[in-house]
Amino acid sequence: MAVQQSKVSKSKVRIRKAANRYEGVQASTCTQCGAPCLPHRVCKACGYYGGKQVLTIKEKKEQA
Repeated sequence: MAVQQSKVSKSKVRIRKAANRYEGVQASTCTQCGAPCLPHRVCKACGYYGGKQVLTIKEKKEQA
C-alpha cells in the first residue's frame, strides 16, 4: 500500500475536485434589450451595464 508523504490541505483537494465540475461561464440576458451577454460585462448589442448606458453602439449599415 502507498504511504502518504505529507498532508494534502482541504483547499488543494477542493481545487482538484472542482476542476472536473467546471462548465464554463453561463450567458445571461441583458436587462435593457434581452440579448445574451456575459455577466458583469457591458452588453455588446446595446451598450448598457447596470441600467446605465456606458457605450454608444453605432448601427451597422448593410452593404448592397
